[in-house]
Amino acid sequence: MTILTLAKALNEGMRKAMEDDSKVLVMGEDVGKLGGVFRVTDGLQKDFGEQRVIDTPLAESGIIGTAIGLALRGYRPVCEIQFDGFVFPAADQIITQLAKMPLRSLGKLRLPVVVRIPCGGGIGAVEHHSESPEAYFTHTAGLRVVACSNPVDGYAMIQQAIRCEDPVVFFEPKRRYWEKAEVDVDSSDWTPFDEAKVVRQGTDATLLAYGPMVKTCLEAAKASEDDGRSLEVVDLRSLNPLDVSKVTESVRRTGRCIVVHEAPVYNGFGAEIAARVTEECFYNLQSPVLRVGGPSTPYPPSRLEDHYLPDLDRVLHAVDRAFAF
Repeated sequence: MTILTLAKALNEGMRKAMEDDSKVLVMGEDVGKLGGVFRVTDGLQKDFGEQRVIDTPLAESGIIGTAIGLALRGYRPVCEIQFDGFVFPAADQIITQLAKMPLRSLGKLRLPVVVRIPCGGGIGAVEHHSESPEAYFTHTAGLRVVACSNPVDGYAMIQQAIRCEDPVVFFEPKRRYWEKAEVDVDSSDWTPFDEAKVVRQGTDATLLAYGPMVKTCLEAAKASEDDGRSLEVVDLRSLNPLDVSKVTESVRRTGRCIVVHEAPVYNGFGAEIAARVTEECFYNLQSPVLRVGGPSTPYPPSRLEDHYLPDLDRVLHAVDRAFAF
């Protein structure tokens, strides 16, 4: 076992993928000489050279467009979007080309492109640096969308994403980059990256979360012990496809469900989960499916982000509401 931060686990995962396959390339703004603004790609250009770790111009559309061309020529590009709010100039390439070309060619063309997006707030950044744009991409047929929440999954899931023949949008919770865990870098006995994980078992209610909110939900589950409540926490990991069976299995047992994400509640990904759970588990539910998320407003200045982001108290308040029905 090796103790790694999430950032280092992602780095080691990409390094392993590059060692295993010479067609794997890393590209993005400042990913080479600087090693990325969060140092996730630190040392890769030094070890693999400028032909495989490419510092690109500040042009997100160009990064994804070039990656599509490289994928058509047999390469497996891993693109870093420097911050979540910078992905929108690349949306045209991702949504109208990357997601659609495999089906447009009846599966004859494969686009094994990974688009890494550091997501979420909590780092005191300025405008456009703390977005949660996952719903835009989960709504786009043809894309796999996954979100890691810890170093163990980060190490495994980035390698699984790179090996995948489909385009993958890979969300990384930037405020969790420096959190540590023991990672078995010699093991490849991984949970498939399109499956959810029960990260804490419970009997009274299910908390569904992904990315940065998994840790918050685990803290809420621990705090609820004092009230005699046993909360199950499920890390969704894959948003598209969604592991509906693992989700509904948990909710049928507990009878209550709270969905937690950083993005605004209105039209957020939690709405899709709530609808699925209600359809599949209606007769098992003891209360309505509740959602916890951000307000329907642009992300605020950094000094106000603590009021915007879902926290322990807001999750526990939702739990109280679920038990009040």
